[in-house]
Amino acid sequence: MWLKFGIAPDGKLVFVEDVPSGKTVLLCPYCYGGLTAKRGKVKQHHFAHSSATCLPVATRDFPILPLYDSFNIYLSRKDLAQLKLLWKEYGSINYPISPGLVTPGLVKAFMFHKNVYLNPPAYEFTNLGKIPVGTLEFDFFNQVQEPLLLKKLLKLELAAKHALYKNAADKLYCLTDLTLYRAQFQRILSCTLYFLEIQTSKGTLYKIGVTTRPIQQRLAEIEADLLDHYKTVEIQILGTWTHRGNVELYFKHRYQNFNYRIGSLTEYFKFGATDANAVLSELHGMKAKVLSPVEIEILKDNISLSQVAI
Repeated sequence: MWLKFGIAPDGKLVFVEDVPSGKTVLLCPYCYGGLTAKRGKVKQHHFAHSSATCLPVATRDFPILPLYDSFNIYLSRKDLAQLKLLWKEYGSINYPISPGLVTPGLVKAFMFHKNVYLNPPAYEFTNLGKIPVGTLEFDFFNQVQEPLLLKKLLKLELAAKHALYKNAADKLYCLTDLTLYRAQFQRILSCTLYFLEIQTSKGTLYKIGVTTRPIQQRLAEIEADLLDHYKTVEIQILGTWTHRGNVELYFKHRYQNFNYRIGSLTEYFKFGATDANAVLSELHGMKAKVLSPVEIEILKDNISLSQVAI
């Protein structure tokens, strides 16, 4: 379980990406113990307890956003390897897959669906099945993820209501789970996704990222970061998409083979001209995000651990 939020002295929730690495004044939302921000280069950025990890964090499933920072859909390593192999051999050329090549576990996990027009019936990748192998286009990805985000929110709300009604022993944990989920949801809704083309003294780079601030302010920071590595930097905004913070990490997953690390900077990519045009076309192909009443309420909410709408 990766803890991504800590409680500030004013009661507000603080995301791990918004604090420097090291010991903080923030407290664990579950036990109120001190937290240390872990922002290394290998594991996901997260908070660790400055002393012993509390039992809720060590044993409970953290209420993460579906298909946000993990795209394996709970597949085992063996099933995921088989899925990738099947895509390489069959899915990428849209060739029907023989039932004998598909394990029952993958079928049960809805990785494939039957094509009833073939005899004998065969399997092909569903939109959900394309996500672990990073081949689903962004607009279809949003169509898969968005209902799951709202479904999980409803599930957590019902669990919190039930715990309060029954005066259950874990009611505070249920309330905390709901609060942290709403905070994560609010964060991705409040972010604007951007895609940049960057001309440097050593060639062309592309960058994906999100910001909650004016884009020009973010561009100044990006230029300063890159001038530590290049003599000249010219940045062009290729597109921005409001309320689309959910797409950033899937973009990195989908185009990981084009990722280009610059020291500790990880959100840069090297595309050829044809690939860059295809990526930009795919991004522009996303339907504009229309907020639901629930999402509008979450965006407006001043979320803290003591202010949860049940």
